Amino acid sequence: METVLGFDFGLKRIGVAVGNTLLKQAQPLTIISEATNDAKFAAIAGLVQEWQPSLCIVGLPRHPDGAEHEMTVRCRRFANQLHGRFNVATVLVDERYSSAVISHQRGELIDDQAAAIILQQYFDDYTQSES
Repeated sequence: METVLGFDFGLKRIGVAVGNTLLKQAQPLTIISEATNDAKFAAIAGLVQEWQPSLCIVGLPRHPDGAEHEMTVRCRRFANQLHGRFNVATVLVDERYSSAVISHQRGELIDDQAAAIILQQYFDDYTQSES
């Protein structure tokens, strides 16, 4: 059984979820909302140390037609930084429909729930052949 962390990257907040390869069930974990990139990566370092993930999943936003945009590039960079800083394999998962699944109140922070949906999508779509 291996631990997997899922990330919903945003400029202001990063949602984080956790799951494992045995149960393949994602759970919201936390929302990182530190002001600077250094502080955000320090918080991520703490999570990596605590959970010892074998894999990190990062949601990759795209336009509805599949075209990339500015946040797509930023998410790819974030995934590369996760891999480079923590030496953990990183997989990008299309997140076009993840936020649509969550119904939320205006102003409610849902980043950790979005991360859980992204991670669950990975478990559902990308690990079927391993079962």
